[in-house]
Amino acid sequence: SMCTRQELCEPEKVSLICGLLRQSPPGEFGQVVQDLSALVQDDKLVRQEAARMGACHNKNNFTPIQINGRTVLLTHYNNLGGNRFFDPQHKFSFEFDHLRGVPSKPQLHGVMLDEGELWREALHKGLKAYVSSHFPVGNCCVFKKSLGKRQMFVACIEAHQYQPSNHWNSLWKSDWTFALTPFTTQVTAIFLLQIHYFKHANLHVNVSKSVSETLNVIDQSQFATDFVKFVKAEDTKFHVAILENIQALSEDIWGKNLRRKLPVTRTFMNWNKLLNDQHLKTSVSNTEVPL
Repeated sequence: SMCTRQELCEPEKVSLICGLLRQSPPGEFGQVVQDLSALVQDDKLVRQEAARMGACHNKNNFTPIQINGRTVLLTHYNNLGGNRFFDPQHKFSFEFDHLRGVPSKPQLHGVMLDEGELWREALHKGLKAYVSSHFPVGNCCVFKKSLGKRQMFVACIEAHQYQPSNHWNSLWKSDWTFALTPFTTQVTAIFLLQIHYFKHANLHVNVSKSVSETLNVIDQSQFATDFVKFVKAEDTKFHVAILENIQALSEDIWGKNLRRKLPVTRTFMNWNKLLNDQHLKTSVSNTEVPL
């Protein structure tokens, strides 16, 4: 049927709903779903699309969830399909309802204890110690994938502060990818920092960076130590660069470009004297202009 100006067709509604859900800042997906339900007045359609987009949102943001007293990250790397994920560290899988945010149906997930798994566990142990000591609230996991005969590893770090009562939410995440090859390996990392501030403004900050470095591969202990040193060094560089950019933004834009271009005389203006002088002038002059 033809779409009228007053009523959108269902495909148009779906497109708009998905577009807004895709832009949901970390920590605010549920609130956006509620707002869309109130606006669209089609709860079934909103919930249908929110379940689908919620899966993308959680995997993209490395959302941490609690199950069986353990924290597991939801990512593309441990996705088994059908909204099922696995925890490589504790060897179990589970289903996750992205709309309600509830895990269910945990079961054992067998993993072959080969050389690659031993390397993965050594890397996870070293990275976990680093994240625990350097992030106020941080989570991490190392995943292993087989591409033909090559063993690929992806280390994920997630740290967030969601404070909607103070009108801001933020997420720091990074993933580190490399292959298990003899003697040397190329480590590639992608950082992403997202901040949303929404008191008296709607300010979105998105900062991303990619790095790459060749590390020596001799044994598990040596490589795990060198890998964590590399992560720490790059985290620090990224952190310092962000602080420097914020300082420059504060000085150059907020301090100079946005304030009114008024002369700075560094003298005190005596407003009472000015008003009294003006009153005397007006009283003496025989004018009909009102005060």
